[in-house]
Amino acid sequence: MKRRIVLLGPPASGKGTQAERLAARYHIPAASTGELLRRERARGTALGREADAWTKRGQFFPDEIALRVVRQWLATCGTKAFLLDGFPRTLGQAVAFDAELLAHRAELDAVFYLALSDEAIRARVAMRITCARCGASFSVSLHGVNEGSACPACGEKLVRRGDDRPEALEERLAQHRRHTEPVIDFYREAGRLIEIDAAADRDTVFAKLCESIEEAVPA
Repeated sequence: MKRRIVLLGPPASGKGTQAERLAARYHIPAASTGELLRRERARGTALGREADAWTKRGQFFPDEIALRVVRQWLATCGTKAFLLDGFPRTLGQAVAFDAELLAHRAELDAVFYLALSDEAIRARVAMRITCARCGASFSVSLHGVNEGSACPACGEKLVRRGDDRPEALEERLAQHRRHTEPVIDFYREAGRLIEIDAAADRDTVFAKLCESIEEAVPA
C-alpha cells in the first residue's frame, strides 16, 4: 500500500477534505503547509506572520518557508508514512524535498493531482467560507452556513479567507499555473503522478484515491 503520499491540486479542488478523509481511513499523519503556517500565525510567531503576508496577497510563500515548516513537521511524525496536502507547490520545493527524502532512504509512493477547471474553481470559491480558529472549510450551498455563522466544528465565527477574495483568487490561479504546473510535469516524468478528476463528487474522488492507495507500490 502507498504510505508516503503527496496530494496536489489547484485552489478549491478538495485537497483538504480528501486529505482529512484519507488520514482517518489509513491512519497516516497528514498536514498542509497552509494549515501548519496558520498554526504559527495563531501562535503569533514571526514565521506565521511572514507567511500570512504572502497568502493575503494570493501569492505563494517562499520555498524556504514551506520547506522549513514541513521539515519541522516530519521531524515529529517521521518519514515512514505521511500525507502532505498541497506541498510541494514549486519545482524548487519538489527537487529539495526529493533530496531530503533520499537522504532518509525514503521516496514518495504516489503524487495525486486533483484536476479542476478554472471555471469550477471560481464557482466553488464563491461559496466557500472558513473557520477563523480551526481552519475548517464549508460550502454555503452544501452546509447551510453563512459568513459570520458559528463553525460547526468548534463554534468560532466563519469568515471568508483573504486569499479567497476575487482579486486574490485570480493571482492564486496565475501562481498555480506558473509555479505548480511544472511540479506536475516533474512528477509525471518521474512516473509518480496519478491524476484524478476533481469535478466529480467528493465520494467518487475519495473512492478513486483509495483504490489507487491500496494498490501495491510500483517496483
